[in-house]
Amino acid sequence: MKAISAATVFMLMTMLMTGCMYSDKNEQERQVSYRESVKRVQSAVDDFYKEQSILPILTAGEEVPRYEKYRVDFEKLKNMGYMDEIPSTAFEKGGSGYFLIINEEKEPTVKVMDLNIAQKVNDIQMSVNRFKTANNGKLPAGAELYPGFTTVDLLKTDVKNMKLKSIYSGQEVTFMMDSKGTVYVDYAFDIMQAIQKEDAEPKVDEDLRVYLEQASYYVPVKSVPYFWKDKQPVAKL
Repeated sequence: MKAISAATVFMLMTMLMTGCMYSDKNEQERQVSYRESVKRVQSAVDDFYKEQSILPILTAGEEVPRYEKYRVDFEKLKNMGYMDEIPSTAFEKGGSGYFLIINEEKEPTVKVMDLNIAQKVNDIQMSVNRFKTANNGKLPAGAELYPGFTTVDLLKTDVKNMKLKSIYSGQEVTFMMDSKGTVYVDYAFDIMQAIQKEDAEPKVDEDLRVYLEQASYYVPVKSVPYFWKDKQPVAKL
């Protein structure tokens, strides 16, 4: 618990020293571009669902994580006349995002999965796997962040200079892993910022990633659930 408290203190101090979300001009322009794209795709998905009674999604296995799972089938939308052109922001047109549908059973909502995040986590995952193989199953573990999670000590790996800025806050993110060596992004800072911005009081059993869904057009890819404990978000498998 000491590790969690220390992480929270650092998180709050950083928040006081930084500006609002998306302060960088280029990032603001990127958000506008994705905002317009999401609106277009959402409208097409709504029309398709209303008329066809199914969602225009590519099939995915049960093992695919929630924030990577239901990709929009652009070819179907285009071929059936629901869209004139696939957005340039989409991976299918050379962009850096997969367009997904979440809340598919209750309120189908279009969001974007940032492929830059996914790729960097995958690169670190491969590096962790190589370290694990070369060191008889030992992991390149750093400090404990939450019960069952530590930081990835990148200095022990062959991707020492890997860095990533949050799509939500613009802050440099922390890469963490579980006891098996599976790598994730730590979204605690972003979740805390979103909760404070909404002046919300999270429920104990509520997956706090929903606040990031509501705060942005992006999904928290490569994440684990977070729950409210001692007035802070805590990661939990």
